[in-house]
Amino acid sequence: MRWGVVTFPGSLDDGDTAYALGRVLGEDVTSLWHKDRSLRGVDCVVLPGGFSYGDYLRPGAIARFAPIMEEVMRFAHDGGLVMGICNGFQVLCEAGLLPGALIRNRSLRFVCTQTIVRVEEAETPFTRACREGDLLRLPIKHNEGCFVAEEDVLQRLEENRQIVLRYVDAAGRVTDEANPNGSLNNVAAIVNATRNVFGMMPHPEYACENAIGGEDGARLFRSIRATATGGAPVLTASVPPGL
Repeated sequence: MRWGVVTFPGSLDDGDTAYALGRVLGEDVTSLWHKDRSLRGVDCVVLPGGFSYGDYLRPGAIARFAPIMEEVMRFAHDGGLVMGICNGFQVLCEAGLLPGALIRNRSLRFVCTQTIVRVEEAETPFTRACREGDLLRLPIKHNEGCFVAEEDVLQRLEENRQIVLRYVDAAGRVTDEANPNGSLNNVAAIVNATRNVFGMMPHPEYACENAIGGEDGARLFRSIRATATGGAPVLTASVPPGL
């Protein structure tokens, strides 16, 4: 399959995402520029992390109006697979492709650490190589990662099983202490109602090699590949974080 990784002015995880997909996982990666008006036939669009347009106004607020986003929105509305990581998640919310918003961490500080997330929903194109309840160790690095939504929106996300990943402790329990940024209901990742647009705050591209902390992030990318190619996902056993 072909992956498209978008670069906005201020993106800083685009190269690492392309590296994880291309050099580590052996995928076909196409670089997309914020001024492009074509997605060049890619099968999945990835909006990477970073600080698009310097986070002026608020994270993702300007990137949402970049020319490439017209194509991304059209692609998403036609059922194409779109993945937003960190700042990419913020852009998707600003563009209205995902509900809710990402605001300042409750600590009012930049947070850079390893987190544990629990797979809440395995029946999505982004998690089909996982099992419900699997624990994944993934890094985060953000200042505005606190997911918020109106009460009725949050309830709808819960009822429709659109909350895909949730911050938990090492035993898989949802606790306030395990929540690194104050996200409501410990939300770490969500999908839209049609399940083809996915936003997550943790960085799977930095969890694709054991040499740098593990391969749990690769399971998400392999899920997408299995969906796009019609292949069967390779299910791997969940390894308790830290082992």
